[in-house]
Amino acid sequence: MSVPAVACGQDSVPAGLLLLRALCVHTSWPACQPLADFLPFVCDGCSGIFCLEHRRRESHGCPEVTVVKGRLKSDTPASYPCSFEGCAEKELVPVICPSCQKNFCLRHRHQSEHGCEKLETPRPRMAATQKLVQDIIGSKTGETASRRRRGAQSTATAAKVALMRLKLHAAGDPSLPQTERIYLQVFLPKGSKEKSKPMFFCSRWSIGKVVDFAASLASLRNDNNRLTAKKLRLCHMTSGEALPLDHSLEAWIAKEDCPLYNGGNVILEYLNEEEQFLKNVDSYLE
Repeated sequence: MSVPAVACGQDSVPAGLLLLRALCVHTSWPACQPLADFLPFVCDGCSGIFCLEHRRRESHGCPEVTVVKGRLKSDTPASYPCSFEGCAEKELVPVICPSCQKNFCLRHRHQSEHGCEKLETPRPRMAATQKLVQDIIGSKTGETASRRRRGAQSTATAAKVALMRLKLHAAGDPSLPQTERIYLQVFLPKGSKEKSKPMFFCSRWSIGKVVDFAASLASLRNDNNRLTAKKLRLCHMTSGEALPLDHSLEAWIAKEDCPLYNGGNVILEYLNEEEQFLKNVDSYLE
């Protein structure tokens, strides 16, 4: 029985040879001399028949090897080195500066971090703008202070006019000399029977004594000697400030900034220990 010859590099194995793979065959690979090869090899990539020497894919230029190598090459993750001098960091994705168009790592991605050559610096006009804003704020502050001074002047004038009326109806200690008397229209705590009451006090008294005397004249509950109770406080009509109890009345009359006026208005109200200002002072005049 004749055995068909098989050439190295042949595309397929003849059907008759499949039963005689143990027999000696001839090889016909162009680059090799004829070899006695008892077991022809079938490439599992291209299904070609090769001798012992060329059985590997790399040895016979198998096209499947090129495909695999191309796939491996394309699957290799790319890296993008940082352009900042002295930095060896790399990123898996490009991080491009929109100004200088260079690639950087995450740490140096901002213009200020990599010293971008196109980094914009503040222009001198910004300083001029800031100065203009400050001037506007300063002028507004000056206008507010001016209005306060005009308001204080009008309050002082109104107090002089009210003083004449207060002297006719004010209640107080009749033994006090006229030269030591300070007349005030005292607005009573909300919920009192009377809205306000004209009174006069000694200029040398402390604010605490003024509060006690006013509470007695108006028959108000005074728990200032109790720690947990709300305290009866004398408050400034303009600022709402609760006057310190240890200050003297004449010291507030002599104040240059937001003083009390002889003939002016004050408020008596119950406040918590931590409260230092009275809210909605205008509501007492309504």
